Amino acid sequence: MQTTGFDLGIFEEAVRGYASGHAPVVALKGAGFDQLGDHFSPLLAVLAPVYRLFPGAQTLLVAQAVLFALSTVPVTRTAVELLGRARGLAVGLAYGLSWGLCRADLFDFHEVALAVPLAAWSVAALVRGQHRAAVCWALPLLLVKEDQGLLVAGIGVLVWWRGGRRLGAATVLAAVAGTLLAVLVLVPAFNPGGSYTYAANGAWHGDPLNRLLLPEAKWHTVKLLLAPTLFVALRSPLCLLTVLPLAARFWTTNPTYWSTGLHYNAVLMPVLFLALADGLRRLPRWTGPAARAIPALALVLALAHAPRPDLSGPDPQVRQARQVLAVIPDGATVAAANQLAPQLTDRCTVSLFPYLTYPNAAGSVGRPVARWVAALDRPGDFPVPEPDQLTALAALPTAGYRVVAAGGGVTVYQWNGN
Repeated sequence: MQTTGFDLGIFEEAVRGYASGHAPVVALKGAGFDQLGDHFSPLLAVLAPVYRLFPGAQTLLVAQAVLFALSTVPVTRTAVELLGRARGLAVGLAYGLSWGLCRADLFDFHEVALAVPLAAWSVAALVRGQHRAAVCWALPLLLVKEDQGLLVAGIGVLVWWRGGRRLGAATVLAAVAGTLLAVLVLVPAFNPGGSYTYAANGAWHGDPLNRLLLPEAKWHTVKLLLAPTLFVALRSPLCLLTVLPLAARFWTTNPTYWSTGLHYNAVLMPVLFLALADGLRRLPRWTGPAARAIPALALVLALAHAPRPDLSGPDPQVRQARQVLAVIPDGATVAAANQLAPQLTDRCTVSLFPYLTYPNAAGSVGRPVARWVAALDRPGDFPVPEPDQLTALAALPTAGYRVVAAGGGVTVYQWNGN
């Protein structure tokens, strides 16, 4: 129960919609909210057949791990071709254990899981000089998320620079056109407010240099991105592929995008480790003992910083909490706390507690959308401040809800209204 509605629950509701042959409606974001109105991620639909066979949030977590694992294939294969078997395998293992992948995998599920193997195969083809293959692997990134157009544009620039003038220019144009189409037309068309919600993060104000380069937390992220490659990645022009994605993140006003946490750095990992292999090949003294030891050192660094998750299984409190949630019937409409939402999204229509009501056609507040409430006795502060959640909990009896089960830090309410 360490997953959350924001974001595992959101993506499960979207994929569940695709698997049912319907729109990817995400009740956690709002009544009738189409996920494509938040981010342009239609490629999520490729997970629908697997989800149909194995419905549940666990399916998305496993799919994400498999996609990350698949990305090690082109990275390792290319590293072996450039550096030899032993050192290439060391680079591949260091990549698979890299902190960018691990932190993404430990925090819920995200559409970026689809981008990582595509980026890995594209950049690996670029290393080999297979420009058409590089572009073919890159273009589907435009269907993963609207910000992936920046990586596609960078790939187009490198293809152009390496002699594929027409193909490179066409790729850059496709990246720009696809990104603008998604941000200015497609996402607003699906968004209830008719806008791209995240546009405010990129609004122009202040000194552009200070905004891009400060505060120091941004440079800390850059340092941690390059450190696993012992900064050898800087010797490869592939490293330039990280410039546009990082610049876009650093330009935003949300500090979360600058950080080393969550999933924001996962798609940069295959780029940097392929740049490591390419950079080692370019070292003038690659045959020297110090240079030849770099892949092994990269692996040691990855092993030293790899997370060590607790595999002991759920404790008694978690098992009790799941028993309490089991009283909610399948198909019910539930307003759930953020941490509880992924426990229910595979079998219920789940909205976010404490948002219980919706405006009716006349614009006033109608009856509660959710006939059930699953709440934490000690709620956290995200995405709704804890005082607001506690106030909403105290108001539930007045709104017509009664307690039907409690335990493990969870309380379930049922609405008695008509």
